[in-house]
Amino acid sequence: MANQSNKIQGQWLPTTRKEVEHLGWDYIDVILFSGDAYIDHPSMGAAVIGRVLEAHGYRVAIVPQPGWQDDLRDFRKLGRPRLFFGISAGAMDSMVNHYTANRRRRSDDAYSPGGRAGLRPDYPTIVYSEILRRIYPDVPIVAGGIEASLRRLAHYDYWQDCLRPSILLDCKADLLIYGMGEKPVVEVADALAAGKSIKELTCIPQTALLMPTEAMPTGRESDTHFTLHSYEEALADKRLHAENFKHIEVESNRYHGRDVWQRTGNVAVKVNRTNPPMTTEEIDASFDLPYTRLPHPRYNGKRIPAYEMIRHSVNMHRGCFGGCAFCTISAHQGKFIASRSKQSILREARQVTEMADFKGYISDLGGPSANMYGMAGRDQAKCRSCVRPSCLHPAPCPNLCNDHAPLLDIYHAVDALPGVKRSFIGSGVRYDLAMHGGTAANRRYIEELITRHVSGRLKVAPEHTSDAVLRLMRKPPFSLFEEFKRIFDAVCEREELRLQLIPYFISSHPGCHEADMAELAVKTKRLHFHLEQVQDFTPTPMTVSTEMYYTGYNPYTLERVFTTTTREEKLAQRKYFFWYEPQYRHDIYNSLCRLGRRDLAATLFGTSSRQPRGKNPHKKDGKKSQK
Repeated sequence: MANQSNKIQGQWLPTTRKEVEHLGWDYIDVILFSGDAYIDHPSMGAAVIGRVLEAHGYRVAIVPQPGWQDDLRDFRKLGRPRLFFGISAGAMDSMVNHYTANRRRRSDDAYSPGGRAGLRPDYPTIVYSEILRRIYPDVPIVAGGIEASLRRLAHYDYWQDCLRPSILLDCKADLLIYGMGEKPVVEVADALAAGKSIKELTCIPQTALLMPTEAMPTGRESDTHFTLHSYEEALADKRLHAENFKHIEVESNRYHGRDVWQRTGNVAVKVNRTNPPMTTEEIDASFDLPYTRLPHPRYNGKRIPAYEMIRHSVNMHRGCFGGCAFCTISAHQGKFIASRSKQSILREARQVTEMADFKGYISDLGGPSANMYGMAGRDQAKCRSCVRPSCLHPAPCPNLCNDHAPLLDIYHAVDALPGVKRSFIGSGVRYDLAMHGGTAANRRYIEELITRHVSGRLKVAPEHTSDAVLRLMRKPPFSLFEEFKRIFDAVCEREELRLQLIPYFISSHPGCHEADMAELAVKTKRLHFHLEQVQDFTPTPMTVSTEMYYTGYNPYTLERVFTTTTREEKLAQRKYFFWYEPQYRHDIYNSLCRLGRRDLAATLFGTSSRQPRGKNPHKKDGKKSQK
């Protein structure tokens, strides 16, 4: 390990040569390049990795959003690090960050100062590594972050509309860290500091690298490895790629994973096993580091939208055992919950109260799912051998302890802190988890959530109304949401609260037909919703839904799955979200007639014999234009 660096409590990690000189450093151990602005906060990946390395005695600098289209001065300004360059596209996959579900370029970037778009390239992992390899051919490069993590094996890329090999085949990194990187990045730094070559680091958990095919183990699987169909085989047969994904997801979610291998051309991709979930002491150590909780002063007070969302929030745990088919959380963080201690959470909450702009309101006491804090299996031996991708689907696991009492204890303790007027829950709440079991603590949780922790609107995610689609999404039946709404409405009426329940829905998910969307419109109308929080399904790397979209198969059953793929089909489904808007009514009416569902048209528009009133966008006005 390196000698203790000249760390000053509460300062930012250096980002310029001048800042490095101010610290009196004559070398830097690790230089991190990030596609995001530098926000020194425990929710931001580059800050976390930098602070963890710093705590282990290494000198770390960060280059946020380097210019890649100029003379490349940002890649040269700090020189070469003693150990390695670390690169990350940022907190999102760059293509999700840059493009809509219709592949249209976005005009803003929540992780950039001023929300400005264009400060990172498409696929920064590839672009940054190519530039660094060209300038510093002998310095090790380690890739990490969401983009690298979710593209560690062959994956479907929606924006290129093709199956891509592991990102290691396209980028110039020597090593890839996937998942939450605190433990593997320290192992990498310690090994390199001890004099090992980057080529010797072939077995560090939660890393991936290229190996010669001769190194591949014999046999498809053993207690220590699993070998996927090759990239070329998966490219030739989508069914084989779907089959691959099941095993990728299983190994990602194991308590003790196995190494995963995939031959690609004349090399092999080796993905080393996952680490067990972090202990409370380990996750506390990461969150208790001396973050300033602020954007770097280089931004001169410019608003960074992503920071505005989390500046007064506290993240209480990692991992999610929901296993939603369209979500990447378990692929990156795992399904086992790693919870912080009550003391660590309260320490961070006190830090929030001391911020100059704090007005008494904690914006979110949450996590990947708001109400999974402290939850685990009653019999841990069963959990350690479990390969279920979800602890909630198709039904809650009987071994799961979903006691919400520890969570309520945290809420009460935070609300009792001096300076805290109220704490809100901004993260997504799994109402099915809170409703399961019907215990007194869980009923109390639902009541307190509604009466004390909702800032006007409670957002939940039923996602669809069709039970067939919901089964593919790994979500509970819509009837459970209707039951939760009855509870919500009853509590609000009893307590005289003027709150809104805001449901999220997705169109064009695999398995969803246009008629399913028409039914969704009818069911949500009956519940008096005018939908706002909606989205068209966007295939992202490393999700079950994406594999169904690309291959047409359910990876777990290998049964065929219907999927809409064209822009026209997607828009035909999406319009049903907005049945109440005059500009969509004629089109929806005609579509329902084509589908033979005049009954739904009658429910939506109050007529089955004629088209509803409203402007027909296809009919000319008939008036002479004013010149």
